Amino acid sequence: MAASTHTVTNQPPPLVGYDVFTSDPALTEGVERHLDPGLLAQARTELSALGSAAGSTQVQEWGVLANENPPKLRTHDRYGNRVDEVDFHPAWHRLLGHAVSSGLTDAWSRPGGHVRRAAGFLVWTQAEAGHGCPLSMTHAAVPALRTDPALAAEWEPRLTSHVYDEGLRPAGEKAGALFGMGMTEKQGGSDVRANTTLAEALPGEGEYLLRGHKWFCSAPMSDGFLVLAQAADGLTCFLVPRVLPDGTRNVFAIQRLKDKLGNRSNASSEVEFDRTWARRVGDEGRGVRTIIEMVAATRLDCVLGSAAIMRQAVTQAVHHASYREAFGGKLTDKPLMRNVLADMALESEAATALGLRLAAAYDDGGEQEQAFLRLAVPAAKYWVTKRCTPVAAEALECLGGNGYVEESAMPRLLRESPLNSIWEGSGNVQSLDVLRALQREPNALNAFLQEVGRARGADHRLDGAIKSLLTELADLDGIEGRARRLVERMALVLQGSLLVRHAPSEVADAFCASRLGGDWGSAFGTLPHTLSLAPIVERARVRT
Repeated sequence: MAASTHTVTNQPPPLVGYDVFTSDPALTEGVERHLDPGLLAQARTELSALGSAAGSTQVQEWGVLANENPPKLRTHDRYGNRVDEVDFHPAWHRLLGHAVSSGLTDAWSRPGGHVRRAAGFLVWTQAEAGHGCPLSMTHAAVPALRTDPALAAEWEPRLTSHVYDEGLRPAGEKAGALFGMGMTEKQGGSDVRANTTLAEALPGEGEYLLRGHKWFCSAPMSDGFLVLAQAADGLTCFLVPRVLPDGTRNVFAIQRLKDKLGNRSNASSEVEFDRTWARRVGDEGRGVRTIIEMVAATRLDCVLGSAAIMRQAVTQAVHHASYREAFGGKLTDKPLMRNVLADMALESEAATALGLRLAAAYDDGGEQEQAFLRLAVPAAKYWVTKRCTPVAAEALECLGGNGYVEESAMPRLLRESPLNSIWEGSGNVQSLDVLRALQREPNALNAFLQEVGRARGADHRLDGAIKSLLTELADLDGIEGRARRLVERMALVLQGSLLVRHAPSEVADAFCASRLGGDWGSAFGTLPHTLSLAPIVERARVRT
């Protein structure tokens, strides 16, 4: 009798049934570092429950279904009435509902809320990244709305609610609400001052009618949107509800949904306003200043989202290599594969440490920490999101041909990986924002240097990198052309200082030797052979 050719051997078991939170030492250590001891027990319980759900077979299946069944636009009902609704697969609603009920839109009023939410966002979006968009927008809208105390009092309880209440109805009738955002237009992109959408003032206090378009409007089935439009005194921020208090639909014509490279589960739309009712948020002509706090918060979510993708990619690669045998042994025992895995794990751990440090600064809220965030957020957003795609691609390669097929989920991670480097301002926008802060806000640089200076004397390579950075900062002539180099160096020095102070010695040594000491090639897997790499890989291993 012929031997069966269909017996499966030398393949890793599915990576399911694990706690995404407790299996991540960098994340758990960061939460313990930044949270008040009195909050730790509750936070661990919440995050472990979320992590166990994220690692479950069911939730991973939701992620697959939400991406295999992307949203569909319905502009009209069967009778020809304009409805402008987007239909999502039930898996999308389950993912979003679980996230909202877990507090991922509620950070601004809870003790340690930003660290707890950041950790939860990093855990949960490893299961599926697309629904992170409405979560991020809803969370980030709160500081912008606080510009107007009356609007904040009305909307903040809805946005921070732990109840996911889907469907378009007046927001006042709902147990919870979600927010989207519309800033960019066809002719302007990141240059929002080139916006042409017009706002006509009405007799009512703070009421306007908008006419114009938005080239990218995020999460179009949300209950409200922050948008920018030109009022009499200049660019102004407005709140646009989807449904008016009397139950009628606001004019919000969805022209089409974007056909995107990744982020397939999420709806990104083009919308038209035609005498669309809106409430002013903040003063006329102060739109950018009003919405900038929302942008800063969503930029932090770009860092966290990229850290989540990197962590999941590295986890999948290490899991595969821990079981797969080739050339006489397990892949993790091969020195060259171990070098690749350790190199990626360093990138992931540094991104996680930085994201949590920024979240802790939000929780602190003091003047010094706010100044630190002014430079650290755009620098982190620039660098961490830039590193995400190479990590995802290298991790996919670790699985070989198995990683290139859709069933592995690695293609979805790779398609998702460039998004955060584009969303909320590309790399050039972040670099120019850093330069603007350096030139106009000296307190920001002082706060940044004090932060990295806390690790001075602990590692000679970090000390050398700080000295080199200071030399570069002393010469700002023609700085725009070399802004990316400067911002990259700032982010690396900040990551290095955090790892030297808080990470295991093997992690800090490898990071400083490669990222700051210059003993590193252009590709992953080129760490110096003198380093101790096995413990770094072990930190990235998940045991199911």
